[in-house]
Amino acid sequence: MSGSSPAARLQQLFEGRRLTPTQRRIAHSMVRRAGDAPFLSSVELAELAGVSQPSVTRFAVALGFDGYPALRRHLREVSPAGAAEGGGDDTYNEYQQAVLGEIENLRHLAELLADPGPVERAGRLLAASRPLPVLGLRAASSQARGFGYFAAKVHPDVRVLDEGGSMLHDRIDVARRAGATALICFALPRHPREVVDALAYAREQGLTVVSVADSAFAPVAAHSDLLIPAAVGTGLAFDTACAPMLLGRVLLESMCDALPDAQARLEEFDARAAARSLFVE
Repeated sequence: MSGSSPAARLQQLFEGRRLTPTQRRIAHSMVRRAGDAPFLSSVELAELAGVSQPSVTRFAVALGFDGYPALRRHLREVSPAGAAEGGGDDTYNEYQQAVLGEIENLRHLAELLADPGPVERAGRLLAASRPLPVLGLRAASSQARGFGYFAAKVHPDVRVLDEGGSMLHDRIDVARRAGATALICFALPRHPREVVDALAYAREQGLTVVSVADSAFAPVAAHSDLLIPAAVGTGLAFDTACAPMLLGRVLLESMCDALPDAQARLEEFDARAAARSLFVE
């Protein structure tokens, strides 16, 4: 485990644990601040997660430790040699730190993709769904639109759901009646309640939910059949989402592999684009 990223080590620690919603919130906060986690006091972690200090203690016990100090000692022991609070970040300005944080997120994603099974399964589910609803609200709406834009080049019926409100459940109903079997959701902080409710409703209607979220402990996890995490950067005033965007492209690739006519559709689009002089070379 020593060769993996801090976020990967935390994910491995939490993997397979039956955690309460409050405990998942604490775990999510630790993953988002993976580099700092071994140095946070129980009070600091409680403030970061928005929970009580006793909840942090109960969380550590649920993971099999005598208490939070034992959990923190464990995290320090498995940290890379020479790691210390601050990690030398003071040699970089805040913009460089934000970029380096995203590089770390991408490294973690690369480690996750060493097992291609979940992505390949997701690709098959998405390719088989006709139509294919793509859900993403607020901060995740750009992820949903970007995925939908490219997916429509190879998938015959893609429906982007990037607006909330009372019509959202109606649009899920319409897609289900038209034959949809799966839905892909992009879920990023802060997580809108509408997204969680929409996923619960989609599963009630028989749809298989594939989610791209910033953590395996994100609120959408309880309503996802297959969740693939990709961390967001938190070093700037607004979160950055390079890893979720790249994961979306990876899922597109997997979906193309499961669509026998994907290459023909792409070539057809290129021919039409050339005939219309759509792009400037």
